[in-house]
Amino acid sequence: MKYGIAIFPSKKVQDKANSYRKRYDPHYALIPPHITVKEPFEADEQQLESEIIPELKKIARESQPFKVQINRVSSFSPVTNTIYLKVEHNNEIDSLNDKLNSGSLPNNQEYSFVPHITIAQKLSDEEFSDVFGSMRMLDFDIEDSLDRFQLLYQLENGAWSVYETFRLGE
Repeated sequence: MKYGIAIFPSKKVQDKANSYRKRYDPHYALIPPHITVKEPFEADEQQLESEIIPELKKIARESQPFKVQINRVSSFSPVTNTIYLKVEHNNEIDSLNDKLNSGSLPNNQEYSFVPHITIAQKLSDEEFSDVFGSMRMLDFDIEDSLDRFQLLYQLENGAWSVYETFRLGE
């Protein structure tokens, strides 16, 4: 089965992201706005129970809640026509990402870690140009407190569902 690890921001941040996602993100109905802290990976039930979940509990205990800043919109262009709310790097989120890609967990990180919340994807070149052009002029000044991460699993229809939640510092 395919699993992933994400952080769901506060309702305020999710509402802001969804105000764009409804229109520009075809994955809107598949998963709420989130920050991916570990790329999807394959695991079986035995691996999950004996290795992965105990490791995630340990990482959560050793990590403290933290705040993130979201100040602007950015994109992954020219690689993809994806637009996102840029979550500023900080030691805590970078450390969490590092821990989730080490130890007994699968290290399947293909790209450098860019903390973000996707708000638009799979746009045509013209649509991307128009949407990004107007969105990057917007000013965001959002601070959010994060105190947990979720282990997710993917359903047959492509939607993601929470398997277990891990509270930081507990």
